[in-house]
This record gives sequence, structure tokens and C-alpha cells, in this order.
Amino acid sequence: MFNAEQITKDCVKWIQDFFEENGKGANAIVGISGGKDSSVVAALCVEALGKDRVIGVLMPCGKQHDIDMAQLLVNHLGIKSYEINIKDAVDGLKSALPFEISEQTTINIPPRVRMTTLYAVAQSHNGRVANTCNLSEDWVGYATRYGDGAGDFSPLSQLTVTEVKAIGRVLGLPDVLVDKTPIDGLCGKTDEENLGFTYATLDRYIRDGVIDDEKIRESIDTKHKNNLFKLQLMPSFKPII
Repeated sequence: MFNAEQITKDCVKWIQDFFEENGKGANAIVGISGGKDSSVVAALCVEALGKDRVIGVLMPCGKQHDIDMAQLLVNHLGIKSYEINIKDAVDGLKSALPFEISEQTTINIPPRVRMTTLYAVAQSHNGRVANTCNLSEDWVGYATRYGDGAGDFSPLSQLTVTEVKAIGRVLGLPDVLVDKTPIDGLCGKTDEENLGFTYATLDRYIRDGVIDDEKIRESIDTKHKNNLFKLQLMPSFKPII
């Protein structure tokens, strides 16, 4: 059975060990969306490093209707934060491309610009960038490679959505953040609308191998197979010398 309290303690220790080995005295840089994942990662980093070593970065693309949730988290944790609107950078890149861009390109440019922004903050503040993806998202490729799928350390990548929520409650985060309906922030749909199944169904399949709908099983398996490359190191040619 999942022990949220113990896993929370273990994760905090893991973050402390990472910074001891990979940036003693460095700051954790966390992109703050106002959703459960960035909320839990930021809270874990505060537990591990103290609030003075955690910097939240809010990155709306134009007007973000739920940015008040991100501000709520920053205020709740008492961390330093920056709000950096990426709209001009996104529009500038799109207008500079000398061809008609695809819908998927339009969707993926903002998260890649956000990751560039996070590394700009990190390099100017002796920082290490936190990845905020969870196991459920990664399992079906629901992340942008070199966008939200990037980072220097990943506290949640082996934890399902259900487990992340449990950790959020252990950390005392406001329910409105832990239970916030996940929206990708790109095309306006919820994660579950985009995926075609619920996270509860996915989490049960990941942990227990149990699923009731054969079509959903096929969909999950196909997404998992097609997106495994996102989680692997870039293939490299190995010459025989």
C-alpha cells in the first residue's frame, strides 16, 4: 500500500541529496502553473531546502485565466517568484519561421519557450531546474520533449497522479491546488479530454495492470509505446575504434 507520509520524507531526502551532490547551496527553480504537480514539487523543495532557496517562475502566455492559483501557491509557500510573460517570445519565434507551422508545432512552442525561460532564471540565480512531470503523464507521452519534459531533477516522475495528490495533502497544500482539474494550458482542453480516459483509470493500469475497457487499454499501450523515446537518452552512433 502506498504510504504517502513515508514517500514524502524519502523524496525530501532525495532532493537534499541531489543538491548536496549536484549544486551545494544552489537554488531550486520551479515553473509554477498553479496545478498539483508544480505545487507539490515546489512544496517538496521548500521542505528539502527551505523557502529561501526556492524560486517560483510564473510564465503566462498572454493572459492566463487561472494565474491566481499560481499566485496562491507562491504566497502559501512564501517563496520568491518572478512573473515572466512569454507571449512576445512565442509570437516572435512563430513569426520568424519562414513556413506555415503545424498545429502541433503551435502547441509545443510555448512549453519549450518556458523551459528556455527557466534555464535563463537558473543560470542567473545559481539554480537547478525542477522537472514537474509525473509518471502518469510520462507513461502516455503527455509532455513536450525539451519543454516541460526537461529539467535537472525530477521528484515526481515515478509517482502517479493519484500518489502526487496524496503527497500534496501530506504537505498541507490547499485543496484547491491539489484537486485542480489538470488543463494543458495550450489548447484549452483538460488532460483527460485530450487523452480520452481518466487518470484514475490510467493509474490503476500502471500500478495493478487492471483495466475494464479493452479499447482504452489499447490506447494506453499505443501511447506508451510511441512515446517511450521521450524518456530515453538521445541515440548516438558508437563507432568501433
